[in-house]
Amino acid sequence: MKNVKQLLMRLVAEDSGQDLIEYALVAALVGLGSVASIGSLTNSLQNTFNGIGSALTNAVA
Repeated sequence: MKNVKQLLMRLVAEDSGQDLIEYALVAALVGLGSVASIGSLTNSLQNTFNGIGSALTNAVA
């Protein structure tokens, strides 16, 4: 039981992997934000290209 307590105390006190975990969390949040914004960007690009296509069609006709 004493060994388990010592192990837990060392795990709580040790912070060598903390920076890596923080960077991974920041990268995950940036990725999640990028994926969430792609939907609105897709709609915006589609509307822009449809407008350009319509303008070109009307200019030729």
